Amino acid sequence: MSETSVQTSRIQVKEMAPRSGTKKTLRSGYTTGACAAAAAKGAVLCLLGREHPIQVSIPFPDGSRHVFDLCRFGGKTALATVVKDAGDDPDVTNGAEIGAEARWLEPSEKEPIVLVNGPGVGVVTKPGLPVAVGEPAINPVPCQMIRTAVREALHGEACCRPVEVKIFVRDGEALAAKTLNQRLGVVGGLSILGTTGIVRPVSAKAWTETIEASMRVARAADLDAVLLATGRTSEAAVQARLHLPEEALVMMGDYLRYSLEAARRHGFSRIHLAGMWAKLVKAALAVPQTHVRNGVLETRQAADLLARLGLEETMAVEMRRANTAREIHDRLQAMGRHDLVAAVCNTARLQAECWSNLPVRVYLVTAEEGVVHVTD
Repeated sequence: MSETSVQTSRIQVKEMAPRSGTKKTLRSGYTTGACAAAAAKGAVLCLLGREHPIQVSIPFPDGSRHVFDLCRFGGKTALATVVKDAGDDPDVTNGAEIGAEARWLEPSEKEPIVLVNGPGVGVVTKPGLPVAVGEPAINPVPCQMIRTAVREALHGEACCRPVEVKIFVRDGEALAAKTLNQRLGVVGGLSILGTTGIVRPVSAKAWTETIEASMRVARAADLDAVLLATGRTSEAAVQARLHLPEEALVMMGDYLRYSLEAARRHGFSRIHLAGMWAKLVKAALAVPQTHVRNGVLETRQAADLLARLGLEETMAVEMRRANTAREIHDRLQAMGRHDLVAAVCNTARLQAECWSNLPVRVYLVTAEEGVVHVTD
């Protein structure tokens, strides 16, 4: 494909807008891997003494081409950077400056293109990830994208010396602290990620890939149980009791059924499941994905569940008038109906065991008190 047929527009994704029920358009962005590839091409062009390009275009795995603006170019070294645009995805790396520095190597038995990590790009320290222990945390598809972009820059050059490309992320270590990298065994910075080059807004794929990676790391550590948590508060409260190895902690977010089924696929023998009241009520109601965008938990549904579990009809009528699931829990506590709280947790356990086909222990957590109930 020629340079004149590059794709510069963002892919648009239709998603339901909250409350209104109408469609809104969300803007897609680019992965760290795509940005690193564009920066690498710019750095090699600089190494070859080319004039300062304002933009570079690179090929994507699907055969399309995309144009990237260069933020910095040249200087004392052959360097180029790209500011990542993640579109409308709530990505911690949105706005990060991702760069590459290129230098010639002496002719040797080395690969013609050698990739190394610079500041802000981590190193893999645990097995179970798609990158070997000790290697820069640059995933296979980004590696291929970077090499392809560099080969384009070198195309037609008589020089056959190998080139080293160092990928870096400005403030990458600080950004990595906001991710699960440390737990997964990536230390010293971010991972360079992406399988298509495109970031889809509010990406389910990003969540499920993180869940899969977490479980691979846990299995590589020879663990037979994992702790699935809907959030950091729930996870911290249960971990304070269990003191599991760090690799056992899997942040599943709202992907309840997916995570339970994944635990079975990865060969675990048991599951610890941590969540707050509203999430566990949804689990008891067999709701597979517990985010509010997939359906607000109606207090009527929670009250009907409690009626089936033994709540008197007159009280169930009162519960249906509650504003939130949290209010229902508070009322049950005030009434001393710990039996019904336990029944909801046990129903959630039975549903989790149905989805996973594994023994599950459920932990009900509140922000104020930590773990308040554990199923048998």
